[in-house]
Amino acid sequence: MGKNWFTVEKIDNKTFSISEYNHWENVHSYLVIGSKIACLIDTGLGIGNIKEITDKLTDLPIKVITTHVHWDHIGGHSLYDDISVHKNDFKWMRNGIPLPIDEIKKNLVKDVKEEAFPKEFNINNYCLFTGEPNHILSDNEKIDLGGRELVILHTPGHSSGHICIYEREGGYLYTGDLLYKGTLYAFYPSTNPVDFYKSIIKISELDYVEKVLPGHNDINVNKKFIAEVRQAFEEIKEKDLLKHGGGLHEYGSFKIKL
Repeated sequence: MGKNWFTVEKIDNKTFSISEYNHWENVHSYLVIGSKIACLIDTGLGIGNIKEITDKLTDLPIKVITTHVHWDHIGGHSLYDDISVHKNDFKWMRNGIPLPIDEIKKNLVKDVKEEAFPKEFNINNYCLFTGEPNHILSDNEKIDLGGRELVILHTPGHSSGHICIYEREGGYLYTGDLLYKGTLYAFYPSTNPVDFYKSIIKISELDYVEKVLPGHNDINVNKKFIAEVRQAFEEIKEKDLLKHGGGLHEYGSFKIKL
C-alpha cells in the first residue's frame, strides 16, 4: 500500500500546499501559518489523513476555511474542530451534497492503483462529511492569523457559496475551483455560468496578485492566467453561449464547460 499519499510543497516558510497527486483530481489544500493560528484551506479527498500532515507542519490551532462544499474539498473536515464556510454552501455542509454516495466512492477510486492508497484507507468505510460549521463566512471578511491577514472573497459560479481567499501582503490568491489549469466546470445544475464570469472579473480587478494557488492540477499558475480566463469568458458571452448547454470551449491550457 502507498506510503506517502500527500505531497507537501513549500510556497514560503509559512505557507504549504498539501497535494494528492496519486488521484486524477490532483487536489490541493493549503496550510497558511500565522503567529497566532493557522488556516487550512480545504481538506482534500478524505483518502489520507491530512491532519497527520498539518500536525507535523504546525502546533498552532487550525481553522479550516472551505472554498466550497464539494466532496473533493471537504474529505478531511471531520478531523478538525473549527470549520468555516460561506452561508450559501451552509445547507450542503449541514445536510450533505445531493450526490449518491456510490457515485462519490466511484470517483474516489477511479484510475487509482490499489498500491497507491494509504494502508488504512478502506473505501467501504468512507462517508461524506456533514456537520454544523463553527463560522459562516461573508464577502470581504478579514481573518487575522497573527501577522497575516486573509480576505474572504465571495466568488459564486462553480457553487453558490464558492469563495477565493486573498492575501494581499504576499500577493497570494487561493482560487479553489474558480480558476485552475484544466476544465472549469459551470454546467452542473448547481452552477451559474453568469456568476462564474462575474467572479472571474472580480478577481481580475484585485490590485495585487503575484501568485495564483489553485484547487487542482498545475500549482505553478502565472497571474496573467486570470486575464486569459476572463478574455475567454468575454468571448463566450459575445457569442451568447454563457449559459447552461453553452458547450465546451477549449483555450490551450484550460477549457470551460457550460
